[in-house]
Amino acid sequence: QVQLVESGGRLVQAGDSLRLSCLASGRTFTIYAMGWFRQAPGKEREFVAAIRWSGGSTYADSVKGRFTMSRDNAKYTVYLQMNSLKPEDTAVYYCAAGRDLSYRALAYNYWGQGTQVTVSS
Repeated sequence: QVQLVESGGRLVQAGDSLRLSCLASGRTFTIYAMGWFRQAPGKEREFVAAIRWSGGSTYADSVKGRFTMSRDNAKYTVYLQMNSLKPEDTAVYYCAAGRDLSYRALAYNYWGQGTQVTVSS
């Protein structure tokens, strides 16, 4: 099993920046990629970004150029740096772990509990 714990979500204003963190523990040797997804009230969960522990990342078009995902292999931690936040970025952000880079939620075996990000206008 792999456990994921997200942190960093809070209330911010439009245009602000925020960094989310996700710490992985347990059988981390079984996972090769980490992803961030988000879910706004009344909407489906959507892909935000993903990264391989060995390198390589991909982003949703809606966040490309504003969000950056990075990793610290030694700490088994991934980060999501979010700049120029917009009210439409408001959602619960979930960290996920899986065996390969993917925008599909089904590709990830493990999920965190989520952290709330609220962007006020």
